[in-house]
Amino acid sequence: MTERLLDTAARLDISDVLVRYATGVDRRDWELFRTCFTVDCLADYGDIGVWHGADQITAWMEEAHRAAGHTLHRITNQAVAAHEGGASARCYVDAIVMGADNLAGVRAVGFYDDELIRTDHGWRIHRRRFTPVFFQGIDPSATS
Repeated sequence: MTERLLDTAARLDISDVLVRYATGVDRRDWELFRTCFTVDCLADYGDIGVWHGADQITAWMEEAHRAAGHTLHRITNQAVAAHEGGASARCYVDAIVMGADNLAGVRAVGFYDDELIRTDHGWRIHRRRFTPVFFQGIDPSATS
């Protein structure tokens, strides 16, 4: 795969897709979330699951967050490179997902490796692989 530089506008557009993913989850805006992926995407989250298509990943994410309280998905350290046919990106995710009571929850940290393509509707994630690095339960009795 030959890498080349992306222009500033493309880099910003791709960065917007990565942040839009987090915003869609945290706002429970599933239409916005769906715009991050191609119709025929492959999203591989390892032991969590694998989804084929924007509709599948969106439906799962909606179900997984239905009973959640506050969530904070932070996307950082975005490294983007062009290659023939599109672009690749690696970004870090640091997510807090609280239960409905907003007292207990989980913190998940890892990174996404994405292959993106430019569509008629802008850049979209065509392939995603989530690699978990750290999981931690949030215990309400541990805070004061």
